[in-house]
Amino acid sequence: MEVNVSSEEITFVHQQAFRWELNEALLIKVIVALSTSLLSVYVNSLMFFTLRSKPIFRETSRYILFANMLFNDSLNLMGSTVLYSFALAYLHLVKALCALVMLMTTVTLNNTPLNLAVMSLERYVAICFPLRHAEIATQSRTAIAIGAVWFLGSLNFVIDMFYTTVADPHSFTTPIFCTRERMCIAQWQIDMYQGFNGFFFVIVALILIYTYIGIMVAARSVSTNKDSAKKARNTVLLHLIQLGLCLTSFLYGLLERIMATAGAALFMHLRFLNFFTLIILPRCLSPLIYGLRDDALRPLFLSYFRCKPGKVKTVAIGHQTTF
Repeated sequence: MEVNVSSEEITFVHQQAFRWELNEALLIKVIVALSTSLLSVYVNSLMFFTLRSKPIFRETSRYILFANMLFNDSLNLMGSTVLYSFALAYLHLVKALCALVMLMTTVTLNNTPLNLAVMSLERYVAICFPLRHAEIATQSRTAIAIGAVWFLGSLNFVIDMFYTTVADPHSFTTPIFCTRERMCIAQWQIDMYQGFNGFFFVIVALILIYTYIGIMVAARSVSTNKDSAKKARNTVLLHLIQLGLCLTSFLYGLLERIMATAGAALFMHLRFLNFFTLIILPRCLSPLIYGLRDDALRPLFLSYFRCKPGKVKTVAIGHQTTF
């Protein structure tokens, strides 16, 4: 007995198969993104706990700044992953809920280059003014610097939300596709957002270049500790590299709009590659760049990571000793 199958039925079957394949690919991408983000957040949290476990880390300015960076990057990773999952599912959120997630993501993204600038200035003072470092980089001044970073990082978003609340308060109950641009109701808000980003990156780049040159000049001095100067110079150089990675994060939206012109299947693959390389990986580098390079922090962190918090070799930090 012959069964006649129409071309419409064949097309329908092919479409259903394509949708199943696409959904399976999306599920795999979400799992990979979530697992990588959670692993990085776990490593950051463990290193943050390590920094809080010893008084010397809680009282030293560079470790306080590093702990702030770990906290900032972890929040950014979690917020970015949530937004990426929503985007893959084409899920619309009420604008008020989107604003909460976007607040965490946008502010922490803006904080990243500012954190790099403050950490570079701290290393510059430590190498170029070693006798005054303890006087300049106190705990209270470090706390003020961290507060200034969070204030500057949140300023643009707070202005946007204040203007939206005054101009169109009912818009917060409207379901939207949660992106930074959709949070704006006027073109000047988008222009100001881009202006803030450009200003921050120019200022931070100048600070990093200045501190790098200053540390190089100090390294040639006879009275300067050569090993400390070399490590500080390498740290600032890594800050410059990480600043470049931060800049690529701001290109994420632009690249996604360009890739949207491709076919549906290719777009989903490119979108994941774009998110993984520009958003996740740069945030996973902080523990590797800073934590594992530190002779005082590395042994204690590895002991916690291996679940063997036993005795750790004593390591000197400046004129103080820990472990």
